[in-house]
Amino acid sequence: MKEKHFTEEMVDLINNDSSISDEDKTQVLRNLAKIKDTKVNILITGATGCGKSSTINALFQSDKAKVGQGVNPETMSISKYELNNIILYDSAGLGDGKEADRVHSKNIIDKLYEKDSNGDVLIDLVLVILDGSTRDLGTSFELINSVIIPNLGEDKSRLLVAINRSDVAMSGRGWNHEENTPSDKLVNFLNDKLRSTKERIKEATGVDTDPVYYVAGYKDEDEEQKPYNLSKLMAFILRHTKPEKRAVFIQDINNDQSMWEADDQLEDYKEEIRGSMFESIVASAAAGADIGGKIGSMIGMGGAGRVIGGAVGGAWGAITSFF
Repeated sequence: MKEKHFTEEMVDLINNDSSISDEDKTQVLRNLAKIKDTKVNILITGATGCGKSSTINALFQSDKAKVGQGVNPETMSISKYELNNIILYDSAGLGDGKEADRVHSKNIIDKLYEKDSNGDVLIDLVLVILDGSTRDLGTSFELINSVIIPNLGEDKSRLLVAINRSDVAMSGRGWNHEENTPSDKLVNFLNDKLRSTKERIKEATGVDTDPVYYVAGYKDEDEEQKPYNLSKLMAFILRHTKPEKRAVFIQDINNDQSMWEADDQLEDYKEEIRGSMFESIVASAAAGADIGGKIGSMIGMGGAGRVIGGAVGGAWGAITSFF
C-alpha cells in the first residue's frame, strides 16, 4: 500500500493556494477528508483455479491474496483483504462438493445482504471470474444465475463477469507469447465465449451483462505470463462503480506500468481509467464549492495548470504517467 494518501497531497496544495477563499478551502478540505475515508467493497468469487488471487494481486499490486490455495473445511469462510480504500472479499464459487457449495452459497448471500454503518448495502461490486481454460462452466452459471443475481437487489449493475486465463482458452493454441497477444482465431473463440456467457445469463435471469476476457498473468521460477486486457478489466470495474467512489482506486491501483500495457486496443482503456478517476476526484472534492476548474488544473486535467505528477507525485504521479 502507498504510504501517503493522495488526498493529503491535495490538502497541501489547497492550503497553500491563496486564490481560494477560506470558505471554499474549508468545504474542499472537508470533502477530501470524506474521500480519504471512502471505501469500495468488492466481492470476488469464482471456481477454484479461476485466478481470483492472481487477479487481486495484479490489479492492486498486493501479495495478500495467496495464489494456488485449495479448498478445505477450515478455509471455507470469505477471506477479507483490506488495502487503503479498497476492501476485497474473496469467496470460493461452486463445484467443490455439495456441502462446500452450500456453505459458499450461504456466505455469498449473507455478504450481499450485509449493510454498512450507514445502513446501505456493503458490497459495491460483485466480480465473478470464470475460467477461460474450461468448457464446463455449469457451476459458474449456477452461481451467477441462482445465487448472486437473485440476491443482488434492484441494482444489477453491481455485477461484473470476467473470463480469466484467456491465453489457454484453446489449450494454449493461438497465443503469441513474444507479443503477448491472441491470434485472430483465438480472439474469435473468446468473443464467441463472451456472447455465449451473455446469452446464458440473459436467458436464465433476464439480466444484461457485459463480460470481458483477460489474463491476470503469473510468475514462477521457470516462466512468466504478463497480464493482458487488465486495463480493460479495470475500466469495466470503474464503469460498474458509483462515480463518487471511483477516485479512491487511485490509492490502491497497481502502479507497475508493465501490467497495463497489453490490451485489445478496441478502446483507449488507460485514458478512460485516468479520466474516470480524475473526474471523480474533481467532482467529489469540489462539491459545495465552485472551484472544480481550479482543482482540475491542479491535477493536470486538460493539460492546464500544475500537473500533479510533477507538483505532488505519489499516487497521482503514477496515474498521470501511464494512464
